Amino acid sequence: MNVIPYLCNYNSRYYIFQHMDNNELIELFVTPIRECVNYKPQFGNSVSKGYSLPDFLNLYGQDPFYSWIGLDSPYLYAAHKAAGSMTSVYRQIGIGCERLFRQIIFEQAKYEKYTYSQWGYTAKTKAGRDKYLALDGRIELGEIRNPNVKIKAELWICDFLTKLEVKAGQLNGAVFEVRQGYKSKDSKRQNGDLDKAAVAYSYNYLPVFTIFSSQIDKGHRTSLS
Repeated sequence: MNVIPYLCNYNSRYYIFQHMDNNELIELFVTPIRECVNYKPQFGNSVSKGYSLPDFLNLYGQDPFYSWIGLDSPYLYAAHKAAGSMTSVYRQIGIGCERLFRQIIFEQAKYEKYTYSQWGYTAKTKAGRDKYLALDGRIELGEIRNPNVKIKAELWICDFLTKLEVKAGQLNGAVFEVRQGYKSKDSKRQNGDLDKAAVAYSYNYLPVFTIFSSQIDKGHRTSLS
């Protein structure tokens, strides 16, 4: 297993290593969400760009049964678009939270390199292939250039370990898994999150889940604690 600092793989009009003003930080958060505006439902077909309203009306209008019972309707298209967009909205909000959180760490710590705010590692799959896994943010104590932030980060990590009644040696810092909420019942995803936390701890990082909203399943609160 190899630990590899990773570079952002998303397109942005911002030079990622710069410090941003408030408007730019807002833009960093909302840019992924804007993608939901362009969402088009696929209606079970392999159409990369999805169906526009005219395409949908043509598709269902040519279907003898669907057109007979009135499913070739703009209202049905609107319902599909809304349902799919909502799923996408939550996903894109999560991406926005992740980008904003990482940028704040980078700026507040006054890191010389953006990669200090990132952390990831490669692991072997059951098939023997390399799989890259990335967490969403990192506090690297040895690279913090802001003395006030460094003191607060060290105290915070120490207090956290005390509350958890965990005896640990000198930690390098903390790594974060960032979510907008946590209600997924996907056990595979939950186990994957716990695996990431275990790996982070084995590399002397305090693993932390950062959840922006209060929407957390009660069962998750118990398992994650």
